[in-house]
Amino acid sequence: MKTKETAMYGLLVALAMILSYIETLFPVFVAVPGVKLGLANIVVLFAVYTMGIKSAAAISAVRVLLAGFMFGNLFSIIYSGAGACLSLLVIMILYKSGKFGITGVSVAGGVAHNAGQIIVACFVTETAQIAYYFPVLCISGTVAGICIGLIAGLVIGKMKGAALKD
Repeated sequence: MKTKETAMYGLLVALAMILSYIETLFPVFVAVPGVKLGLANIVVLFAVYTMGIKSAAAISAVRVLLAGFMFGNLFSIIYSGAGACLSLLVIMILYKSGKFGITGVSVAGGVAHNAGQIIVACFVTETAQIAYYFPVLCISGTVAGICIGLIAGLVIGKMKGAALKD
């Protein structure tokens, strides 16, 4: 791995960790427990669109583990890991199809993340009744996905514009 590439990985993991930490400081004021904006997903989308799926998966995995150990617990790692895996799978399929923009990919990834967490919750609680919560999470995943997709699109656009000026 080249030095520049290694530095980029470190920078993006650090940025994802900072965004994860910031998110713990400002709880979302929603009557629905567990709803988050998912600020670190800005970094994951940036990595998908600028470095590729494998790089994004590596950055996401490191972030899930580090954030879980620093700000959560084993259960948060399991839930977040399941959500991240399913989200990345959906993102990979839609991104490679070339038929969706970054916001659409982000929305699908956000909803898939919530689906992964619901699946784990059904296994952990040994009841499928928790799946009734999924429609609420679909709405929150859609709203968060739109916000994250728009921000990631702006960041990527600015970075490409800055690269052209150099």
